[in-house]
Amino acid sequence: MNTFGRTFRITTFGESHGAAVGVVIDGCPPKIELSAQDIQPLLDRRRPGTSPLTSPRREPDRVEILSGTFEGKTTGTPIALLVRNEDSHSGDYDTLKDVFRPGHADFTYQEKYGIRDYRGGGRSSGRETVGRVAAGAVAQKILSAHGITVTGNILTVHGKSTQKEIEEEIRSAKDAGDSVGGVVEIVAYGIPLGLGDPVFGKLDAQIAGAMMGIGAVKGVEIGDGFATAGKSGSENNDQMTTDGFLSNHAGGILGGISSGQDIVVRIAVKPTPSIQKMQKTRDCYGNEVNLSIQGRHDPCIVPRIVPVAEAMLALVLVDCWLEQAKYTIDR
Repeated sequence: MNTFGRTFRITTFGESHGAAVGVVIDGCPPKIELSAQDIQPLLDRRRPGTSPLTSPRREPDRVEILSGTFEGKTTGTPIALLVRNEDSHSGDYDTLKDVFRPGHADFTYQEKYGIRDYRGGGRSSGRETVGRVAAGAVAQKILSAHGITVTGNILTVHGKSTQKEIEEEIRSAKDAGDSVGGVVEIVAYGIPLGLGDPVFGKLDAQIAGAMMGIGAVKGVEIGDGFATAGKSGSENNDQMTTDGFLSNHAGGILGGISSGQDIVVRIAVKPTPSIQKMQKTRDCYGNEVNLSIQGRHDPCIVPRIVPVAEAMLALVLVDCWLEQAKYTIDR
């Protein structure tokens, strides 16, 4: 499934070591001012090679708008956004073409399709998220015009929470040939009432699906999430007065519909599976192999996943906002 959304629909395309990656957006409203400068800052936050603590793959990730705009404004027709791959070292993966890397999708892709692009993981690579971020930038442009903003930040990396501790933890993992994961929080502000559709189109269900659609994400919380299991009803309920809610344990969503409060989401990000430490695995022929993965990889994907998670939340919200317009057009 390469398409996401109902009214604001995106289809991402491309592989890690192909000619390019990108996205086609269908359902974007017309007359919205849009240029590459609106998209590039988010791609710059996601791209590799910007720090000693990220993958040294140096991709400029310059976005090209191929269609869907005229005289600097959207036309209501499909918007095609392209980012060319310029620093892929496909030869780095020649020794891995017959080996299933632990923690990667190599094994499952091979079993499902009977063929896979072993160069950097192909379609299962984190590079696929370039298209999501580009589309998310367009979604955020629409939302911001209506007073809605989306921001994300790192809560912890391998249990550490301060900037200094986080950097030291990532550097230590890199030096050891290992990797670490962490927790990211994304918050949406200025949310109107009524977004989301019960029963199966609940806003929190759509958000959870969007976040779990990011390759490195293994868990999602809305509001207090798993902490609610240890509370009583009197502790967990968000009581109301004429001045509004007294708390936001629900994370801005009640009954699958936005309550007007801030939407609070947290995601658990797994450690990068490509590590130099020796691991046991098997090859395509059923032989056991001891594997140390070389090449250019992030010792921690958490910092670069923040704009991806922001983009996915923005995409859900703009889609729900456009859907809600169907119900309020005569009001």
